[in-house]
Amino acid sequence: MGKTQDLIDEAISLPIEERALLVDSLLRSMNPLSKENDRKWALEAKKRLEELRSGKVNTISGEEVFNKVWKRFEK
Repeated sequence: MGKTQDLIDEAISLPIEERALLVDSLLRSMNPLSKENDRKWALEAKKRLEELRSGKVNTISGEEVFNKVWKRFEK
């Protein structure tokens, strides 16, 4: 476990951008991408963007989302 912990400690010390790249690379190695899934996600993203642009759906700020989440946990 020593080598694994050394790797973890080194990874934690990296700048945030490099840690994000490392996490993405590790996750991709565990769950290889498929062109079909990529296509489906691209279609979903396009659909959601069209809904936003057309006004079909409303957005709320991230701050409002987190306020609602914290209120649920305050109980």
